[in-house]
Amino acid sequence: MKKILNKKEINKVLQILNDLYPEAKSELNYTNAFELLIATILAAQCTDKRVNIITKDLFEKYKKPEDYLELTQEELGELIKSCGFYRNKSRNILKTCEILVNEYNGKVPQTREELMKLPGVGRKTANVVISNAFGKDAIAVDTHVFRVSNRIGLADSDSVDDTEKDLMTNIQKNLWSKAHHWLIFHGRRICKARKPKCEICPLTKYCLYYKELRDKNA
Repeated sequence: MKKILNKKEINKVLQILNDLYPEAKSELNYTNAFELLIATILAAQCTDKRVNIITKDLFEKYKKPEDYLELTQEELGELIKSCGFYRNKSRNILKTCEILVNEYNGKVPQTREELMKLPGVGRKTANVVISNAFGKDAIAVDTHVFRVSNRIGLADSDSVDDTEKDLMTNIQKNLWSKAHHWLIFHGRRICKARKPKCEICPLTKYCLYYKELRDKNA
């Protein structure tokens, strides 16, 4: 059985996703690049909903990197404790803020390469920031994007990095950022990890995962 859709099928899938989620965007709450960077670091292994609860109060009091540097690692840890892995996140956020102040005049760098040098910032987080804060074309592959794209047949890879490469090859560049959000929305609402709602999914005509299930049950 084929593992990836052809170009025509991929374009049709993207059109359906666009029609389904025309307003899809980041569900993290932020007002600037620095807040998005902090929120995205917090979002590792945590839901956007939980992060938004934490940052509602956090962002009211701590607005720039210098503000965070007034906190100890333990103090910041207490403020973000409910997001999980809070000790590592607290340490990484403070180190990142220190670098931003000392090397970037308190501003968030706008390239993926510079962002990935910051503690706690991997390729996914960097892509989220450059895409959402700076309007650059990028596909951030989180658990939803990885699962949904490989199920449908937009990608055929066992790793996050290779999935990103597949998507960058199979999706035209000006749609990368939009497709990232479409796939996240679809993963959260329909193509769930444990119990995907195939019965209401409009992509079953194309989805390789669904076709495989159907053939097994035939």
